[in-house]
Formats: sequence, C-alpha cells, structure tokens
Amino acid sequence: PALPAPQQECLRPARPPYSYSALIAMAIHSAPGRRRTLSQIYQYVAENFPFYKKSKAGWQNSIRHNLSLNDCFKKVPRDEDDPGKGNYWTLDPNCEKMFDNGNFRRRRKRR
Repeated sequence: PALPAPQQECLRPARPPYSYSALIAMAIHSAPGRRRTLSQIYQYVAENFPFYKKSKAGWQNSIRHNLSLNDCFKKVPRDEDDPGKGNYWTLDPNCEKMFDNGNFRRRRKRR
C-alpha cells in the first residue's frame, strides 16, 4: 500500500543550532561598522534563518532578553546626525574571541 503523503510539517525549517546570543553576535558581526539596531537584528535573523520567519513574538522577546542580560552586548547611542529609532548594539571586544573563526555553535559548559 502507498504511504500517506508527508504532512506540511516536513517543510518547516529546522531550528538552527545556535543560541540567541550567537544569532545576535552573527547579526552584529556581519553588519557594516559591526553594529545594529534591535530591528536590524530581528531582520537579520528572520532573513538568514527561515525557522524564525513564521512566529515573531517568542524569539524576539528572547533576543531582547539576551541583549539586556548578556555583558557581551553593549548599547551604543546614536549620533546626533543619525536619524531613526533606538540605540545600536555592538559586541564587547572581549567577547569577540568567543565567536572567532566563525564558531557560533552552542558551547558546552565546562564543569
């Protein structure tokens, strides 16, 4: 007998193997000037990881949470002559090495 056709579920992109802080770091890293606003970070994540395109609320909340709690992310005020909303976020230089040579995968905590 023929197998039933797979459900739409198979077409949903898999969740990327990256932590939210890694996604943020990638977004900042890839930006000219190595800084992005919150909405630019959202945009980067949604464009580069289709998994996050569908539902917004949950992961965007987690991104904000990570930006404010993780010391690696520094808030930089806009210049006077830079119109627009919100501050920029940058990576603390001390944290750059956490993500050097493109290793953004989750790290196992050392015991």
